Amino acid sequence: MRRLIAFPCDGATLLGTLDEADGDTGLLIVSGGNEPRMGAHRGQAMLAARIAARGYPVFRFDRRGVGDSEGTNGGWESSGPDIAAAVAAFAQSAGCARILGFGNCDAAAALAMFGQAAGLDGVLLSNPWLSDEPDPLPPAAAIRRHYARKLADPAEWLRLARGAVDLAKLRQGLTKIAAPPAPLDETAAPLLGAIAGWGTDAAIVIARGDATGVAFRAAARGQAFAIEALPTDSHSYADALDHLERAILARLSVPVSTGRAAGAMGPRNPKIPTNTF
Repeated sequence: MRRLIAFPCDGATLLGTLDEADGDTGLLIVSGGNEPRMGAHRGQAMLAARIAARGYPVFRFDRRGVGDSEGTNGGWESSGPDIAAAVAAFAQSAGCARILGFGNCDAAAALAMFGQAAGLDGVLLSNPWLSDEPDPLPPAAAIRRHYARKLADPAEWLRLARGAVDLAKLRQGLTKIAAPPAPLDETAAPLLGAIAGWGTDAAIVIARGDATGVAFRAAARGQAFAIEALPTDSHSYADALDHLERAILARLSVPVSTGRAAGAMGPRNPKIPTNTF
């Protein structure tokens, strides 16, 4: 059964959707960007139904100023209170003893930074967003992958021989690859530190051909992160929902790490008022 739940956050009323199930381990889905809780092409709504059918309740919500929720949209950097309020509402509405968070892109960044204080027991971070990219070209790691594919395609060599390749754009891309890697900016370094702070209670998946995921994988080189690459170029896993579902179910089945009780990282208020409609 799917229910709508209204809950408070810093004076605003937020709206969430609960897909009910019998299990006491739940999944909180956090939306990325300014996307409402249904997700791109209703992807998060479909994902929630799939996970709930496997016995895990799932809660999605619109943060302040997005979708059906009141308040001012302050971006993912200000979403800590929203995540905490959603965790509390989810725990009370579904009776969850253990809640894991899942988010894609800047929602993954938000979960890494704010999820522990919100009371989450673990996170699955997808294509984590490291920083705003001022350069009009994608990151060097993504460009390398792009040109590696082209070099393996005989048709691209034929296009080059016929003069059908934009040589100016090619030179620009090769210059980007040859440039020394830029130092991690003021967003990326704290984010990588926050992910490390979760220890084994964080897992990471990326879309193998997605520029954001490829850039994160390159930036995380040398870190003790286990990263699973799923076989898709789609940032939102539009053609790989089965693979994403399996990754989430695998994570939900992993117990809380030794020394951490469920919900130990933050309070869950059992008296938080909710309305269902």
